[in-house]
Amino acid sequence: MRKSVAGLLVAAAVTSTSVGAQVFNGGLPAGYTCTASTEATACGTSGANGVVTLAPGGGSNFGWISSRGGSNRNPLAITGTINGTTLRSSNFSSTAGQSLGFAFNYITSDGAQFSDYAFVRLLSTTGGASITLFSARTTPSGNTVPGFGLPGLAPGVTLSPPSTPIIAGAPAFAPLGEWSGTCWSAGCGFTGWINASYTVPAADTYQLEFNVFNALDVNHDSALAFDFSTGSGGTPVVPTDPTDPSVVPEPSTYALMATGLIGLAGCSRRRRNTV
Repeated sequence: MRKSVAGLLVAAAVTSTSVGAQVFNGGLPAGYTCTASTEATACGTSGANGVVTLAPGGGSNFGWISSRGGSNRNPLAITGTINGTTLRSSNFSSTAGQSLGFAFNYITSDGAQFSDYAFVRLLSTTGGASITLFSARTTPSGNTVPGFGLPGLAPGVTLSPPSTPIIAGAPAFAPLGEWSGTCWSAGCGFTGWINASYTVPAADTYQLEFNVFNALDVNHDSALAFDFSTGSGGTPVVPTDPTDPSVVPEPSTYALMATGLIGLAGCSRRRRNTV
């Protein structure tokens, strides 16, 4: 009994330091919803693939969305044909002052005047305003992040680096499908991993929304890779379905588990001493 309790406590101590990093290791968490014509080619998880390495400090997998297999929608009312993908997390609660930490990597095979784009929002489920955490848009010159002509980042959002040009080339990344390793004129490539952090100003119930869209045509797709990291100020909120048995508990949960296990060990010793 004492040996098994000790083993569980060691496992808790090791695992609690990497809650955010593990969220995509088992695939997209339960409760995440993908809006696309073909979900299998539009949303998923991956290990290091092509030009996209694992996120610094992340897990063995990251999440991704691709405009490949996207549906015809135009959430930002941009002129022209628009098709793409939206992925939303399950609902999660956050207290005021809680830190959110992310890593994002925008990958695009489109360039020149065909400006594909991506954006990430924190949505209140109780009617509060949406908060833009990240944006990217294909451009032949200048910075790809934040994306020009897209909603500005919310006050309090910090990007590191604060602005990023494209790493030019024909990006190899499997979720781009037939367009992996191809490039249409100037502006295609990938940004590399960009850290984003935000401190939630008010207690509420939220969803995370990840978006990537192909503008003006349906060729030469784009993708967005993402992972969770520790934002400034502490452990990040990890938006997952709390009923999913694969979800790793928060560190506070481990503390409660440890206390309970120690109590059980004491009860076991007392029972043996009274026999």
